[in-house]
Amino acid sequence: MSYRYQKLYEEKVFKDPVHRYIHVRDQIIWDLIGTKEFQRLRRIKQLGTTYLTFHGAEHSRFSHSLGVYEIIRRMIDDVFSGRPEWSDDDRLLALCAGLLHDVGHGPFSHTFEKIFDLDHEELTRDIIEGSTEINEILKRVGEEFPKQVSEIIGKTSENRLVTSMISSQIDADRMDYLLRDAYYTGVSYGNFDMERILRVMRPRPDGIVMKQSGMHAVEHYLISRFQMYWQVYFHPVSRSAESILLKILQRARFLHDEGYHFNYVPVHFDSLFDGKVVLDEYLKLDESVLLYYFQVWQEESDQILSDLCKRFLNRNLFQYVDFHGELHSEKLVELKRLFLEIGIDPNYYLVMDTISDEAYDYFRYGEEDGKKPILLLLPSGELNEISRKSELVDGITGKKLSDSKLYYPHDLIYNKPDDLKKKIIELIEEIAGAKSR
Repeated sequence: MSYRYQKLYEEKVFKDPVHRYIHVRDQIIWDLIGTKEFQRLRRIKQLGTTYLTFHGAEHSRFSHSLGVYEIIRRMIDDVFSGRPEWSDDDRLLALCAGLLHDVGHGPFSHTFEKIFDLDHEELTRDIIEGSTEINEILKRVGEEFPKQVSEIIGKTSENRLVTSMISSQIDADRMDYLLRDAYYTGVSYGNFDMERILRVMRPRPDGIVMKQSGMHAVEHYLISRFQMYWQVYFHPVSRSAESILLKILQRARFLHDEGYHFNYVPVHFDSLFDGKVVLDEYLKLDESVLLYYFQVWQEESDQILSDLCKRFLNRNLFQYVDFHGELHSEKLVELKRLFLEIGIDPNYYLVMDTISDEAYDYFRYGEEDGKKPILLLLPSGELNEISRKSELVDGITGKKLSDSKLYYPHDLIYNKPDDLKKKIIELIEEIAGAKSR
């Protein structure tokens, strides 16, 4: 039997707190899960530094990737299979792309990407198409199969339907991480009726559409996503931890470039510090490696690196105030000058962080960065963009909220002379337009 259609002798089942069970019958899926590149995801947290805010958020990219696979399996086997718009020839492509969509993530994910100018999707494609165990397995299906899977993840494939199952405004990736992150953080914001959404999904050549009868379930999903971003993903304490993590990596890179003699040389970062990512070296990085370095760097003679590592490991995070001024305002320049006067480097201890998000948006002609809309399938067979039928979605469409915070080391400031301390605190309050917390 062709490897493409080869099944396990007996179905394998993963017990999962979100989906109850994750079912594996395809030999290729079982083989991919067993690769060292996929097993590495067990050692990378799904939510980065969020565990320092919500202590239960210790779940991994491994469990999320299995969850995305399971949702896609259910889409296909429970809803799409047998419908004329769906081709079972795409089944394995969709399952593999869903399973592997996050395999390129690095430790602490997006913060790590920011400092080293990386793109996890590009790295995912490199892993799938490179000299890896994953590539060897995918090639057993066909020489072009790794490239086909890679193009789905990179959103360059002509197969828009399979791409939309993994990457769209309502896809398997988002549905799993909302439910999974809500479960592990202990919040209720991310819960929505996924069962109903799956039942009303319909395949079309250009992507997934939703039966109009499921509109209210989609409304609930959109509101849940919006609330999760503001209550969990953008939580100011998590962002404080991210800012310290970012500054640790920036400082380590600066010291490396300056020829600093590390007591514990960061050999695992050589290619990243040099700006030439070597895939084999990248795949050796996980959060246990970074935490090891943070542990030993507490003893480094460089006081900034040592202090930042202690702060991160012991959760001695920066305080924050809401920030309403211009990033280059005169007051901010003065604040940086005062930091230098009291011996605190503002490049590492004064962080301005701004985030923004939209609950829902869609493509409008003339707007290049618009997103593909969520389409409702009307009883007549016509398709209509959801905000034209839903007053709730219409009310949130295109609405963007933003939030800016100024992070600083409250404890270091309060150890300084009273006159300078008073000036700094007053200036922070003026910049923020509010009392510090």
